[in-house]
Amino acid sequence: MKVIVITGSTRGIGYGLAGSFLDLGCAVVISGRRQEAVDKALGGLSKKASQGPVEARLSGYPCDVTVFEQVQALWDQAKAKFGRVDIWINNAGSSNSLNNFWDLSPELIRSVVETNLVGAMYGSQVALRGMLAQGEGAIYNMEGLGSDSRRSVRGLALYGSTKAGLSYFNNALVDETRDGPVLVGSIRPGMVLTDMLLDREYRSEEERARAMKVFNIIADR
Repeated sequence: MKVIVITGSTRGIGYGLAGSFLDLGCAVVISGRRQEAVDKALGGLSKKASQGPVEARLSGYPCDVTVFEQVQALWDQAKAKFGRVDIWINNAGSSNSLNNFWDLSPELIRSVVETNLVGAMYGSQVALRGMLAQGEGAIYNMEGLGSDSRRSVRGLALYGSTKAGLSYFNNALVDETRDGPVLVGSIRPGMVLTDMLLDREYRSEEERARAMKVFNIIADR
């Protein structure tokens, strides 16, 4: 039975991945910043599972990926629960509303960079150390708009830059681990209209309409 850890998996793509892995018979560890969100996701996954009761194969813990100690704790808890971790997916991410870069607050800039880039680095380092010790494993980073560095979208300078940086980091890590027992790769799902995009707060209906138009354009490409 494969053991899968997915960061940022209480909703959106991460939540969907967790459900799919459970349906395949894997053990899954989910995480999110808030305990309430983790508990709600655990309940939802238990109800949706197509393989019958999954409580023995499902666990979840609060984890802020921008705090190294919490990322390390997530690994330790998963290993204590299931004995090993076969696949670690750095899915936790954050975005910004479609605004010009000069309108973004310093706090938002820091938050998005730390979540999307530093969080993935922390997760990769923790998982890589643990998997090297156990002799095998696989790490996947969730890429997105900006990963290919060939096009930009107005209003997403911040988000796209973090994904471009993540792409470089992932490629470099692939080179560093090429001859070792741990596989490093990336997941690039394309445009997925998750609740992170649809349920965010917009300053006006005009801003929301503009965002939906951009999302439609991106999704059609």
